[in-house]
Amino acid sequence: MSAFIVLGAQWGDEGKGKMTDYLAEEADVVVRFQGGNNAGHTVVVGDKDYKLHLIPSGILYDDKINIIANGVVVDPKALFTEIDYLEGLGVKVTPEKLIISDRAHLIMPYHRVLDALKEKARGKNDIGTTGKGIGPCYTDKIERSGIRICDLLHEDVFKEKLKENIETKNKYITKVYEGEALDFETIFSEYQEFARRLRPYIQDTSVKIYDEIKANKNVLFEGAQGMLLDIDHGSYPYVTSSNTTSGGVSNGTGIGPTMITNAVGIAKAYTTRVGKGPFPTELNDEIGEWIREKGHEFGVTTGRARRCGWLDLVILKSTVRVCGLTSVAITKIDTLAGLDKIKVCVGYKFEDKIIDYFPASLEDLAKCEPVYEEFDGWDSSVADARSYEELPENAKKYLKRIEEFIQTKISIVSVGAKRDQTMRVTKDL
Repeated sequence: MSAFIVLGAQWGDEGKGKMTDYLAEEADVVVRFQGGNNAGHTVVVGDKDYKLHLIPSGILYDDKINIIANGVVVDPKALFTEIDYLEGLGVKVTPEKLIISDRAHLIMPYHRVLDALKEKARGKNDIGTTGKGIGPCYTDKIERSGIRICDLLHEDVFKEKLKENIETKNKYITKVYEGEALDFETIFSEYQEFARRLRPYIQDTSVKIYDEIKANKNVLFEGAQGMLLDIDHGSYPYVTSSNTTSGGVSNGTGIGPTMITNAVGIAKAYTTRVGKGPFPTELNDEIGEWIREKGHEFGVTTGRARRCGWLDLVILKSTVRVCGLTSVAITKIDTLAGLDKIKVCVGYKFEDKIIDYFPASLEDLAKCEPVYEEFDGWDSSVADARSYEELPENAKKYLKRIEEFIQTKISIVSVGAKRDQTMRVTKDL
């Protein structure tokens, strides 16, 4: 196992931070390959909670290299806020531990402003953006007007690109959205200070990752969000602005796909999502509220309450196919403890037939009715298990059915937020 991927198999918030932290013990390098500070996860170590947004989870180990690769969009202000937060908790964040790609695109103040203004203008048709400027930054990247970190290191280049962008963006801000124009000098001065602080962390991360893999080091690629938020394969348009699937790793890091050996999908024992969009197994009842409260289902980045529902195996099967998962890690089976009956979606009834894939059209998806299988529940003793054999029998039956349906092994099971509440079911990922 020299290079493996950890990614979300649902709509995000599956426990990737905890799993990455757990698997980072076996890794030498942890690489974030897409997204920005719109993602968030909590890692619990001992009696401390660490809330991470942009920096890879391996930062909590003193002997790991952490890389923010070219596929990530970087808000320098958010980055240094997170660094200061971690150092305040006693976590060292040095250029030896954290490396940032010179090809990563910069989130600028006008990206955040336009994100908020566009979302407001959508009115009831808003898509639930976090307002962090992620989408507008990726838009500029594809439009080829973006500013990269390597540009920031060349003052004249940065100044010219910033001036041109400010002139263009201010027209949109003031004339289209009736907002207030941004000041060039203020932003230029602020980002010159960011350039000074960023310089020691910056490298060509494609070269660094390649060299580490060739040196037979274990490299863990960490995704943000989840497969169903992928710009191509997710529940469009209620998605993020990048490729969250395994396929996004190569483009997001500059490493060829043949160098990656395994892909682990992280899934909750139930399903959640934040914001608008389709959700076939959503529970708008007392059970849904019970799961939300017991599972502490509130966003790390936004604080928004997550929508909750039964586990959807159609989604997991789709993720296995799209991402080429070699195994799955199931988290939060302790949250379901105490329910008498637990349901699992094993298909969608669509136009008098049963399908086992996630339709592209939201109109078609709206016509789908979940087909359920029902299981007997288990009690709170599940949280005390430290091996698969110690799990309650009903929990093991539940997990076995997941494996059978998605035809992929479960390699890890989590029964709580702490590191020691994680168990390996199989040695290989």
